[in-house]
Amino acid sequence: MKLILKLIIGIIVGIVLGLVGPEYLIRTFITLKFLFGSFIGFIIPFIILFFIASGVAGLGKSSGSLVGKTVGTAYVSTIIAGLLAIIIAITFIPFLAAEAGDVAEGAKLEPFLKLEIAPMMGVVTALVTAFVFGIGVAKTGGEGLKKFFDEGKVVIELVITKIIIPFLPLYIAGIFAEMASEGTVFDTLKVFGVVLILAILTHWVWLGILYTTAGTIAQKNPLSLLKNMLPAYFTAIGTMSSAATIPVTLRSVKNNKVKEDIANFGVPLCATIHLSGSIITIVMCAIAVMTLSPELSQPSFVDMIPVVFMLGIIMIAAPGVPGGAIMAALGVLTTMLGFNEAAIGLMVALYMAQDSFGTATNVTGDGAINVIVDKWSK
Repeated sequence: MKLILKLIIGIIVGIVLGLVGPEYLIRTFITLKFLFGSFIGFIIPFIILFFIASGVAGLGKSSGSLVGKTVGTAYVSTIIAGLLAIIIAITFIPFLAAEAGDVAEGAKLEPFLKLEIAPMMGVVTALVTAFVFGIGVAKTGGEGLKKFFDEGKVVIELVITKIIIPFLPLYIAGIFAEMASEGTVFDTLKVFGVVLILAILTHWVWLGILYTTAGTIAQKNPLSLLKNMLPAYFTAIGTMSSAATIPVTLRSVKNNKVKEDIANFGVPLCATIHLSGSIITIVMCAIAVMTLSPELSQPSFVDMIPVVFMLGIIMIAAPGVPGGAIMAALGVLTTMLGFNEAAIGLMVALYMAQDSFGTATNVTGDGAINVIVDKWSK
């Protein structure tokens, strides 16, 4: 929750600076925003490469049948949640944005320095490489390569926690300073506030659907199942991390009478592959940003379907730190939806503002996945 407070302070500082600050100071923040945005673009392929390769390679150590059931159920849950988010977003967001100004009308103030850090590989290249080596290591049991990807994951995780996350408030301040100087910030904030509320309501709707399905399959009371998961939900709101919430999630899942060996295996696995709450927020916020951006076209349901399927893959093994899912998803947004630097910055700000609720939906949904897998397992 401290991160959310810092982000709010960054937004306020950026708005005040953009409205009344001297031009040189605004340009300084815009310069910081540009450089930091370039660094994020450089890191994205490494996030995809090391986290997916390490996660896929790690699956090879477990029972193939149980892994297949758990991963398949989690992926289907994530995809359906994303499709639900598309329907709700394209239905309501255009009406919310009808009276708002554009997110960005072209920068009126230029940064002092434009230093672009070119990524070492494209997003798709990183994704394919990650799966080739991840599956290869899982099949061959190559400990050397497994250690390389595991240690690479640790390094990138350190970059996220020690560099990207601490600098996000300054990055967000630069974005809103630029928007305030252009006169578009208040209309944009008004729309985005409603979008975040809509995303949280969609989280709750999805949990209702997921637990009704799990209760029907397992022949258990959905309300009782959901009630037992509330400690995990509220813990995740505070930790903003699926990984950090695993002990509470595990206890809650066992209270739902899931067999101990299934829970001990399924909960940690789902913490890295089941991201239904995250995909709901990413899809809804992406459609909102595209609706308000003159450079981006209004997406249709058909346009967003491949994006949802790719997000379900690319967020596998997203780091258990605040904002891990959106960092992994930025590659999809840039390559498939054409997001520019301004759109990416707004996307990060929007996602981080509700990250605790998205994470809470993820871990609560993990309980339903484990109930279903427990019913299907021998």
